[in-house]
Amino acid sequence: MNVLLLGSGGREHALAWKLAQSPQMGQFYALPGNPGIAEHADIIEGIPLSAHDMLVTWCKDHGIAFVVVGPEAPLVAGLVDRLAQAGITAFGPTAAAARLEGSKLFTKELCKANGIPTAAYAGFTDAASAIAYVEAEGAPIVVKADGLMAGKGVVVALTVEEAVTAVEQVFAGGGTEVLIEEFMEGEEASLFALVDGETVLAFGSAQDHKRAFDGDLGPNTGGMGAYSPAPVLTPELEERAMREIIAPTAKAMVAAGTPYRGVLYAGLMLTKAGPKLVEYNCRFGDPECQVLMPRFSGDLLEVLHATATGRLAGVTPRWSADSAITVVYASKGYPGPHPNGSEIKGIANASGDGVLVFQAGTKRMGNALVSNGGRVLAVTATGADLAAARDRAYAAIGRIGWPDGFYRTDIGWRALGVKPPCPKA
Repeated sequence: MNVLLLGSGGREHALAWKLAQSPQMGQFYALPGNPGIAEHADIIEGIPLSAHDMLVTWCKDHGIAFVVVGPEAPLVAGLVDRLAQAGITAFGPTAAAARLEGSKLFTKELCKANGIPTAAYAGFTDAASAIAYVEAEGAPIVVKADGLMAGKGVVVALTVEEAVTAVEQVFAGGGTEVLIEEFMEGEEASLFALVDGETVLAFGSAQDHKRAFDGDLGPNTGGMGAYSPAPVLTPELEERAMREIIAPTAKAMVAAGTPYRGVLYAGLMLTKAGPKLVEYNCRFGDPECQVLMPRFSGDLLEVLHATATGRLAGVTPRWSADSAITVVYASKGYPGPHPNGSEIKGIANASGDGVLVFQAGTKRMGNALVSNGGRVLAVTATGADLAAARDRAYAAIGRIGWPDGFYRTDIGWRALGVKPPCPKA
């Protein structure tokens, strides 16, 4: 079948790499893509992801049978609905179902109505009421901007003053609603599930590192690295999360007339009382996707298409026993202002022998590959265990020549139980 992949990040490069291996693949296109994705698919230019009608016309003209939507914004904006109206199958939820990511308050209310374990919360549409609530509840407390925030709209405030500042920043930045949640103690983990309505299927686990610098210090980012599987999410806890969180969510969405189809990414807090939902995302994580794809040993195109067409029952994902780890190589200054356009050398030298370098913020300038974003590369390695994968990834990243980049040297420390400097080769 002819396939179109939408997106341009490291997540989409990982998806492109895996999708291209399918024997069912016909013509493979990507929009807008990046230089790494271009190694697997024909890049389409000149059509914005927000131009739904233009996308539909292009798909019809090129015989596209299946569209895989990588990022969340087109999903929340209703691209899958528009494609469905044109008779084109797509992987990803409708706009109504994507509210699970698009509105944190929608998700919290769904959890409350269906007994799904999550943090206690309150929603506010003005700063004064939110601040009064924070002052009454005390700290630590969590402040979340409602809506799509690219993984960065959350502040875990350790003091009331910090929480008040976070609330003020949400409304000063144009936010219209803020969610205040109780602080949950425990370790976070990411659980991915494929959902084709009421049928749910666990599809891997991971843990990521949100803070910019070693030791989990610095500002929140979209993710500086990840590893899979997440040892803390034991088979027993995973089964419980699927039974108590994922399955009831899918059932509730069907009951509401807005069935969810796609990947459902659950951020979990593993508390003493059991797994609780932190939040949902309606797409694969980035950089979590970069560690899931090298471990998945099945036909990704077949599985995603089965999900999109309601044929998930009977599908059994196959996974490698290896561990995988990815280290994000970011522009100095990220997640704040940072320069673009500096040359990156040595990716070919870093790749191979269990190492994949997924590109995110890159572009071509003549024959040179240059930086073009905050998170630029995701250096990913597999190994018999996490320590072996970690050492392989850091050895590879040391073979890349890019003086304007930085990376954390302690990715995987939670699972490994230590925070030593990692070898750079």
